[in-house]
Amino acid sequence: MHKGDISMRKVRASIIGFGSVGRGVAEVILQKDDELKSLGIDLDVVAIADSRGAEINTEGIDLNASLARKSETGTVAIEDLTGEYVIRNVDHDLVIETTPTDIETGGTGLVNMLAAFENGRDVVTSNKGPLTLKYQELMKAASEADCKFMFEATVGGAMPIINLVKGTLAGNEIMSIEGILNGTCNYILTRMMEEKASYEQMLAESKELGIAETDPTYDVEGIDAACKLVILSNSIFGQNATFQDVEVTGITKITPESLALAYDEGYVIKLIGEVRKDRLRVSPRLVPASHPLAVGGTLNVASVRTDLAGTVTVAGRGAGSIETASAILGDVISIYRE
Repeated sequence: MHKGDISMRKVRASIIGFGSVGRGVAEVILQKDDELKSLGIDLDVVAIADSRGAEINTEGIDLNASLARKSETGTVAIEDLTGEYVIRNVDHDLVIETTPTDIETGGTGLVNMLAAFENGRDVVTSNKGPLTLKYQELMKAASEADCKFMFEATVGGAMPIINLVKGTLAGNEIMSIEGILNGTCNYILTRMMEEKASYEQMLAESKELGIAETDPTYDVEGIDAACKLVILSNSIFGQNATFQDVEVTGITKITPESLALAYDEGYVIKLIGEVRKDRLRVSPRLVPASHPLAVGGTLNVASVRTDLAGTVTVAGRGAGSIETASAILGDVISIYRE
């Protein structure tokens, strides 16, 4: 089959939220244009919005210019318009929603996703907040509008879990999923053990390296991992869970002594998230040093226990703008490839 034999599908997209993930998406679209076309997808970004405004070009935005402007001026804005305005008023097919996560209210992300479905637009997102709070409502809105809604990037960055279960492992009954779903915590615990150093010292190091946020509460208290469990519980086990349903303990009380003691016995301490039909739990647990879940550094890992395939374990980079953009691109391709 020659390249010319593929029928091209024109897809017009907006990127709503142009922080590190939104910019990562723009970079990946530029980098992978030929691969997308070879799959029959002609993707044009027709609008980009950040917190200060928007840029719209129905012929297709010059992404290199937008990225340059964002890094020079701190905004992509040419017009004083909100993301919601763009979603409702610019004619396009796909909203790539990458605004910051807000697990208190769902934030602008929730408003944007509902606006997209009201206007018949597909949504691919990396934003955990809306899915943690209003999963069933969003799925219902998408389904009623006959829109696609994909969110692989909300759970494991570049590490596929949702699409693995729904695609490759379709037909299996999933008994449980457990794993390390927060790279920041994994990095801190790994370094505490390597350096025999305190939690405070290694938190400071991870902030310097940009691995931990300035306010690392979501990560170190286990909140980020808990949100990911809620999304897995709802999307894979068909539950209607919210953050309140998760038992959560973070890593702030772990000492170098407890890590050393565990190590002497052949164990490592990891922040493990576990999801079953009847239980959602995030807590520090002892993991045998030779176990597949005992990955180091900022890696994420998940073990999916099934009835037919046994236990399938995947590991990958759970954070990072390009890694997260990789999951977003995978979702876009699975919606539109011929």
